[in-house]
Amino acid sequence: MSERAAETHARIVREIVKEKAVTLGRAGERLEVALAEVAAVARAWRAAGDAAERQRLTAAYDRAWRAADTARQTLLIQREAVGLRHHRDVEQQFPRPPRRPG
Repeated sequence: MSERAAETHARIVREIVKEKAVTLGRAGERLEVALAEVAAVARAWRAAGDAAERQRLTAAYDRAWRAADTARQTLLIQREAVGLRHHRDVEQQFPRPPRRPG
């Protein structure tokens, strides 16, 4: 391989690594936003004054929880794509909220 080809290859590899890191970061940010939404709905559920409002918020919580679960799975897939096979850090940094509000 010529020196120029080697330099081009190295530059492309650096760009790929950088893009993987950016993608992984975005997946983490999406999970943070989704978990914040779950927490906000849970707070509203706890503050709700009547059964009808709690029922509406229970449905909203379920939707938010499923969105957070999808974001978590996306993050785990992205981590595995870059070679990170152990996800204990994810569980510590982004604990899974309870399945039901309360």
